[in-house]
Amino acid sequence: MENTKNKAIRLLKKGQKGFWKLIFSRTGIVSLLLIAQIVLMLWGFLALQEFQTHFMGVYLLFSIFMVLVLFNSREEPTVKLTWLVVIMVAPVAGSLFYWFTKSELGHRVLKRRLSDLQDESRDKLPQAPRTEEALRSENPGAAALTRYVGKYGPHPVWGETNVTYFPLGERKFEAMLDELEKAEHFIFLEYYIVDEGEMWGRILEILARKAAQGVDVRVMYDGTCEFYLLPRDYPEKLKALGIQCKPFAVVTPFVSTHYNYRDHRKILVIDGHTAFNGGVNLADEYINQYEKYGHWKDTAVMLKGEAVKNFTLMFLQMWSVTEKEPEWDKFLSYPTKQVGAPKGYVMPYGDSPLDGERVGEKVYLDILHRAERYVHIMTPYLIIDNEMENALCYAAQRGVEVKLIMPGIPDKKAPYALAKTHFPTLMEAGVQIYIYDPGFVHAKSFVCDDREAVVGTINLDYRSLYHHFECATWMYGVDAVVDIEEDFRQTEALCSPVTEEMLMKRKSSERWKGFILKFLAPLL
Repeated sequence: MENTKNKAIRLLKKGQKGFWKLIFSRTGIVSLLLIAQIVLMLWGFLALQEFQTHFMGVYLLFSIFMVLVLFNSREEPTVKLTWLVVIMVAPVAGSLFYWFTKSELGHRVLKRRLSDLQDESRDKLPQAPRTEEALRSENPGAAALTRYVGKYGPHPVWGETNVTYFPLGERKFEAMLDELEKAEHFIFLEYYIVDEGEMWGRILEILARKAAQGVDVRVMYDGTCEFYLLPRDYPEKLKALGIQCKPFAVVTPFVSTHYNYRDHRKILVIDGHTAFNGGVNLADEYINQYEKYGHWKDTAVMLKGEAVKNFTLMFLQMWSVTEKEPEWDKFLSYPTKQVGAPKGYVMPYGDSPLDGERVGEKVYLDILHRAERYVHIMTPYLIIDNEMENALCYAAQRGVEVKLIMPGIPDKKAPYALAKTHFPTLMEAGVQIYIYDPGFVHAKSFVCDDREAVVGTINLDYRSLYHHFECATWMYGVDAVVDIEEDFRQTEALCSPVTEEMLMKRKSSERWKGFILKFLAPLL
């Protein structure tokens, strides 16, 4: 009989690419709308020549009307400016595309269901008054931040939680394997990317074995995997191994785009007492099993203790979208294991694009505004709105040491060119930017003043800050904060500082690419 490991690994195969990627993307939608506008304009000029003046008048009035609609919307100013340019250049196609994105066609049921689940679960994890009061006595600003975040989840802040920091994906992978072997009751995995290879193969072998032992194993991945990496019948294949599996928000042609409302989270919960979070997906490049963009620098954290409940609840909220009866009490009632007497406070939190609140960005902004000595950041992308750019500049201008580490070898050339358009403004204000010479930085981390840090999935770009489901771990006063800062310093030693001379020597093609794409940044 075929052994469990071979049977598990054999299930994986590549998904759809090429033509189907185009059909399922917003590129296909925009192309159709542009073609429709060209056809309409040609028809107007050829078939209605005697009414051209009227035609152009209506065309102009329509454009003005859409501009007024846009200016009266609640969009962020940078987003308004982008849509303004799009609508003025292509009124028909631009207006239809704007309507398409704002109508949430194909996502209304999802939005309504998630809103109901959030309301239903709001009292499942009440904030402990003693913990909140203790944090307020130490740092009123940090306590105010946790009160804000707690409104959108719920995401209470906890004590009694050990945090282990992993400076590389391979370190996290080793710990994951050890912890998975200890599972007795349930294993929850929610990841943006699942891909075949050494990493997922070894994890899948353990999952299949644990499922055979009676452990409740559930796997959820983003719907884009179905045409990038995994076959559509993958949940049925895992079911044969005793594993429950489902994609989140399966992509459908033209109704939804594979850019918006993606589940970009990375969560592993084991028995309600251990959780993993960070930038590491379940694919071999994240553990440097092979070299994709030079050395892959990523980070993650492992939690043991009370704060794990936040991640358990986050997973159940997403999993229950297609379930009739959410199982809150069953899984939130598992006892947490206390390891020593950990100090500090931990708050895992999520961010949803459907509630109109940019929780991920506001946490970053709050840290920047309260920083006194330094804020050190690692991010793979830098496509930010005016509010974030101003916050970075203001922190540097008032004497805070603001440093950013970015990739030396980018995974995408267009976003990298766009990121560099922010460099001159930031550097003029005193922000120090470094390039990771060995390869690609995929880490998403903030560390501030040796006391506060965030490690999670939230990039400094519009995708993460506006359009994706994200999650992260906020920490205050825990020992791991020192480890995060030490890792930043060690990584900085492998970097080259960005200078004005380097910016001047950029290729003209990269300059023009960033210059042209700047106004489209919110749509990328």
